[in-house]
Amino acid sequence: MEETQRIRMLQCPGHPVDVVIDTDTYNEVDDQFALAYLLGNTDRLRLQAIYAAPFLNEKADSPKEGMEKSYQEILKLLDLAGASQYRDRVFKGAEHFLKDAVSPAVSEASEDLVCRAMAHSAEDPLYVIGIAAATNIASAILKRPEIAERMVVVWLGGSAFHCEEMEEFNLIEDVAAARILFNSGVPLVQLPCWGVVERFSISRPELEKYFTGKNPLAEYVAGYAIQDVEEWAAGLAWAKVIWDVTAVAWLLNDDQRFMNDRLVPCPEIAGASGYVFSEGRHTMRYVYRIERDALMTDMIQTICQL
Repeated sequence: MEETQRIRMLQCPGHPVDVVIDTDTYNEVDDQFALAYLLGNTDRLRLQAIYAAPFLNEKADSPKEGMEKSYQEILKLLDLAGASQYRDRVFKGAEHFLKDAVSPAVSEASEDLVCRAMAHSAEDPLYVIGIAAATNIASAILKRPEIAERMVVVWLGGSAFHCEEMEEFNLIEDVAAARILFNSGVPLVQLPCWGVVERFSISRPELEKYFTGKNPLAEYVAGYAIQDVEEWAAGLAWAKVIWDVTAVAWLLNDDQRFMNDRLVPCPEIAGASGYVFSEGRHTMRYVYRIERDALMTDMIQTICQL
């Protein structure tokens, strides 16, 4: 792909576009907010499919279990939102992380992504919102590298360039997948977690004030977040980062109203040790600042009107 074409594709779309979302929904509370925010913006973001991504932590004994729990959580959220029309567009993702940089993790999700991306073009790309380890997305690219010229990936992961280390969940879960994403040449928008997106947090009083009693989905996402955080922060004043909302919001970022970004040479991923910057690398878009209050206001209004 020529740089001029990549840069054109990296502009925030100011019109309705086709999107898919790749999410480890059961992993943390922020995926629920992101999916709810997306469901409230389907006039601009035409939701084509939802992919359940693998994850591994105290909530899941294996990546497969994490993916299966995420799949069930997606269906639950769709029911709460009264959006059952999307149930047949939910696909199970990989059961394991990538074993190397050449072998895809075959799944329904990666197969569907290949098919949908191939139906698009550089002039009318598919937008892929990645808010999990990049396993499913990287697997699709490994299977059909040409899809990198037919889609734009908006990925929440890694740390800001000025951070000293890369100990961030979405990246560390599958470093091989992140490396493939950054090396493939796909038009990539990165929303770094530590150092940038961590600014986007919400407190218990805000959750209770703005979401309680509004609708079943709003009630659920707020109650789930409060219960989850109170398990480790009971009695403390706290604010919870809801990272994943920002990846959806980038596609609605007309006139930089929710965040600021810039075009930069795409670095290589060196794992936990950081990035490798070198000359001659292709261009990506890098988000460096979140307008917390503007985005928070829009997210609250959108979810509460579902």
